Amino acid sequence: MGESRDRVNGPDIAAPDRAELAQLLLAAYASRVPIVPLIEQHPGLTVADSYAIQQHQVGAWEAAGASIRGHKVGLSSFVMQRQMGVDQPDYGHLLDTMFFPEHQPIAAAGYLQPRVEPEVAFVLRTSLSGPGVTAADAAAAVDFVLPALEIIDSRIADWRISIVDTIADNASSGGVVLGSKPTRLDRVDLQLAGCLLGVNGRIVETGAGGAVLGSPLNSLAWLANTLGPLGVSLEAGHVVLPGSMTRAIPIRPGDVATATVAGLGTVTAVFADDGKDA
Repeated sequence: MGESRDRVNGPDIAAPDRAELAQLLLAAYASRVPIVPLIEQHPGLTVADSYAIQQHQVGAWEAAGASIRGHKVGLSSFVMQRQMGVDQPDYGHLLDTMFFPEHQPIAAAGYLQPRVEPEVAFVLRTSLSGPGVTAADAAAAVDFVLPALEIIDSRIADWRISIVDTIADNASSGGVVLGSKPTRLDRVDLQLAGCLLGVNGRIVETGAGGAVLGSPLNSLAWLANTLGPLGVSLEAGHVVLPGSMTRAIPIRPGDVATATVAGLGTVTAVFADDGKDA
């Protein structure tokens, strides 16, 4: 990345501009027309600005009736950081409107430039709040895990994202499909669990849980410790996606994506053909 796309420090832009940039992203959702990278419009944009822009959008979605059902960690593996051209994780919010039933057609036409990622989904039994959360603390808070497919999408044209662009864009969130087989943590080694990602019956990517910050549990702890100083706790019953085990793969209307995670089983996402079946 060049310097202008890499900058995370410097004076924050004015709060009204944050709201305006949030409106640009919200408009892109509605129009399905992506916008030029925010960092190109505002070279001084910082990480703090971007999370404020993200929060403006979350507030708008909540005002429209959506509710927060969890969080996601993005860019938590080297392969995803390299694919997206960034060098640190980020987080976003998962709204109830983002969850889709397994095997039920999803309107791919409702996205701009969607991709799928295979993940392990944590469902929390107790709340988790940093700072100071360890991997052991994170494990103790987990009720069970599920195989998951995350649909990521970008409101930024051609996925030309910097770290501040993807943060502002709710960590490039799009949707979530959860598997139906809950598994206790003591029944699986998440670090060593292998993963196969298939699209239309063909294996397109392979990976393992250890690609996610050494273990998905480390990602869960990172999230709790990052949100804690902001006064945010991970809530009991919420879903946490710790990050992809492989590269993200583009999907199109009519595609069927499947993730198989050793010890956890399989999850399938079906994308409607041009929205006809959605």
